Amino acid sequence: MSKGPGLFSDIGKKAKDLLTKDYISDQKFTVSTQSDTGVAITSTAVKKGGLSAGDVAAQYKYKNNLIDIKVDTESNISTTLSIAEIVPSTKTIASFKFPDYNSGKLEVQYFHHHATLTTAVALSQFPALDISATIGSPAIAFGAEAGYETTSGKFTKYTAGISVSKPDSCASIILGDKGDSIRASYVHHFDQLKRSSAVGEITRRFSTNENTITVGGCYAMDNLTVVKAKLNNHGKLGALLQHELIPKSVVTISSEFDTKALDKTPRFGLALALKP
Repeated sequence: MSKGPGLFSDIGKKAKDLLTKDYISDQKFTVSTQSDTGVAITSTAVKKGGLSAGDVAAQYKYKNNLIDIKVDTESNISTTLSIAEIVPSTKTIASFKFPDYNSGKLEVQYFHHHATLTTAVALSQFPALDISATIGSPAIAFGAEAGYETTSGKFTKYTAGISVSKPDSCASIILGDKGDSIRASYVHHFDQLKRSSAVGEITRRFSTNENTITVGGCYAMDNLTVVKAKLNNHGKLGALLQHELIPKSVVTISSEFDTKALDKTPRFGLALALKP
């Protein structure tokens, strides 16, 4: 694949990951193993409130091709097949979920030095179509996406964005929700490994005149421990601590407080991911 501008979904992704990734409010336990043949098995158990759920996933990777099969406690079977280079510079992804036969989707991604194109179609009687395109370079990219529903003949979404990236920073602006919202974000990295960073995000929804300002960051205390925090103008404060117990095995403790309603019970989350 070429080193082009990246997919449209990559615009604003760094800021989104810093503000949302690993922040949890439930209990999660994951064990991952890998066989000599290259098959990775992952078992996950989640407890949220009074409900418990789990799944077992098997993943096999051969060169740039990947097959992933997941079975959950509700007897759903999810399958994802990714094949690279069926046509040069492309990646094809097919996904299915049983017994929901209408959940299938076929996606084709095309990569060029100065552009990317993604087309996804639902494998159902009345398929929905999603298409996105990005032009530019790894340093600056312009993109747009649209969703079209064949049943009603209407567009379900249209979004546009721009991203500017440097080795130590990244800025993006996304106009979404059919033009009803705009989101601007900026990420700055303080070290070459990008383990300590600061992020700021401003979102405005025009229909309600509502603004949301969020600031946050992560800091690597040492090679094994990372702390993250975020705060928005509505008073929601989130924090987490992540520690590597043994190589590739991580424990995460997360919490969220409403600073404008301290009488409310804070939300706590705990995740343990083991890779023996």
